[in-house]
Amino acid sequence: MPEYYLGLMSGTSVDAIDVAIAQIDDISIKVIASRTHSIPLKLKQDIMDLCQPGDNEIERMGALDFRLGKLFAEAAERLIESTDVNRNDIKAIGSHGQTIRHRPDSDNPFTLQIGNPAIICQTCNITTIADFRRADMAVGGQGAPLVPALHDALFSHEYHDRVVVNIGGMANISILPSDTNQDVSGFDTGPGNVLLNAWVAQHKQQPYDENGVWSSSYSVNESLLKKLLADPYFHKQPPKSTGRETFNLSWLNAILQTEPTTINPGIIQSTLCELTALSICSAINHYAPTTSEILVCGGGAHNQDLISRINKHCHCKSEVKLTDEFGINCDYVEAVAFAWLAKQTMQMQPSNLPSVTGAAKNVVLGAIYPR
Repeated sequence: MPEYYLGLMSGTSVDAIDVAIAQIDDISIKVIASRTHSIPLKLKQDIMDLCQPGDNEIERMGALDFRLGKLFAEAAERLIESTDVNRNDIKAIGSHGQTIRHRPDSDNPFTLQIGNPAIICQTCNITTIADFRRADMAVGGQGAPLVPALHDALFSHEYHDRVVVNIGGMANISILPSDTNQDVSGFDTGPGNVLLNAWVAQHKQQPYDENGVWSSSYSVNESLLKKLLADPYFHKQPPKSTGRETFNLSWLNAILQTEPTTINPGIIQSTLCELTALSICSAINHYAPTTSEILVCGGGAHNQDLISRINKHCHCKSEVKLTDEFGINCDYVEAVAFAWLAKQTMQMQPSNLPSVTGAAKNVVLGAIYPR
């Protein structure tokens, strides 16, 4: 009897909810169906507002937790209804939730994802697993990134040293050595789409710079780029993870104010694209110098200007490839990851990688809400 799991992913870009149903056994992962579920603009804005400190946060968080739980459940229902998979055959839903705060390096480390999993469970009548990050943090880990374990299962190769680059709101890399005696490693490299999307939204009222057309039309301001790259996060040793708390428009505007003259917004967009590409490539060149193949997933995989810059700056001799070429649509890798993480939890199997997060030990992730 095949086992199916459903994964829900809403990342720091807050652009949509990715949903995937996967058939998973001990040796293979097959994506059965996937879709993208939109987030209403008002809800998206409320999420963005809550990602920064403000008034009446607990009241707003409670209401948003309920609304997101409803929306995640709706996203799962729409996908289930579009397939021939019987919901009774779906063993569990794995929901990443929406991160609204991630402070792994504070004096009292914490991470917070909302989107009430009890609502998802009761609406879909399927066991739901959520809150995947805190168990890792409880044993000293960063709680992120969590997807390298799946990257290892899907994309490791016996001859090629590979790196998987996930470019969402933040960018992270998974370093997959061909030598099985070496540990898989990985970390957040810094901003992925978060600054690019915020800047184009502010200046062109567009959700993103499609294909990087705007950024590719302008040159890079080297003085500004140098100041952006001077942020301490880029020089911090892994394990490390980051989020909107560090990289946001306020951070960018504070640096722009140190420039002696006003910079054309298109030049700033180009410089932000260069920042994302360089921070990714610097991490690969330094921590994975023997890389022979780079696989890209996430929304940033569709930004042709960004991919071109990564090809330019990485020392890897082969061209960057999308994970589509290796069997998983680049838009749904993370949704599949949380389906897989749900399976691990249901089987009481650890799924964090201490070599990635810095945790003291392997632990079972997630809280189970039984149907």
